[in-house]
Amino acid sequence: MRRVTLTGDGLAGFTPVAPDQQVKLFFARDGGVPEVPDPPADLDDVSGWYQRYLAMPDDRRPWLRTYSIRRHRPEERQVDVDFVLHGDGGGHDGPAARWAAAARPGDVIGLYGPSVSHLRTPGRHDWKLFAGDETALPAIGAWLESLGPDDHAVVVAEVAGPEEEQRFQSRASVTVTWWHRGGVPAGRSTALTDAVRALEFPDGEPFAWVAGEASAVREVRRHLVGERGIDRRAVAFSGYWRVDRSHDDASTAEELADHEEAAAV
Repeated sequence: MRRVTLTGDGLAGFTPVAPDQQVKLFFARDGGVPEVPDPPADLDDVSGWYQRYLAMPDDRRPWLRTYSIRRHRPEERQVDVDFVLHGDGGGHDGPAARWAAAARPGDVIGLYGPSVSHLRTPGRHDWKLFAGDETALPAIGAWLESLGPDDHAVVVAEVAGPEEEQRFQSRASVTVTWWHRGGVPAGRSTALTDAVRALEFPDGEPFAWVAGEASAVREVRRHLVGERGIDRRAVAFSGYWRVDRSHDDASTAEELADHEEAAAV
């Protein structure tokens, strides 16, 4: 994981929308300054803006990737973004990771956002469950830092090994369980699902937040709803990446169904 601090006058108007907020990042194909269409005037123009982006010539259209904001410092016009740098062919060796690995002060990327990564807002609940792989750790860390002293949270995290475990700060009562996949490539392990299945739930009604590799997220959600009996409206989920598929590949039928389910009230 490499943390990169982004700064600039364009962050003066950055308005947080949720602990697990995301932004679109744009990376120039030639390593210079990315050319990004003017931002949409309002929410009604978002689809038009995206079509303008897609209409750019291939050699000029920057790569677009979605990342969580780890921390926002408005007084300094700064945001921190954590990049997973695995180059194991598991979906982490794309243009964003390559840029982050070589980033130096003065390098320029484009940023659009933020937006909420989850489409379910917590209702009444007694405790929160956070489950995810490395890609979910920035959002989980931001979530935990937003909680108050009366909150209780349980974190289940899958990482390659103990060297990738992180320390989280929170005013809440937090229990963290780390599961290591060892030599199994990212996206090929059942560690996250196994960890959630093995978890002894605290008493009371939970709100669950699940993110990471799309198929693993799907399995965890099915377990929580189908086997644990959690109300599907109390499970926020997001597939941050897909094994063997890039951000630029079209969504599968199963992924489209996931999107519809996530957006359902």
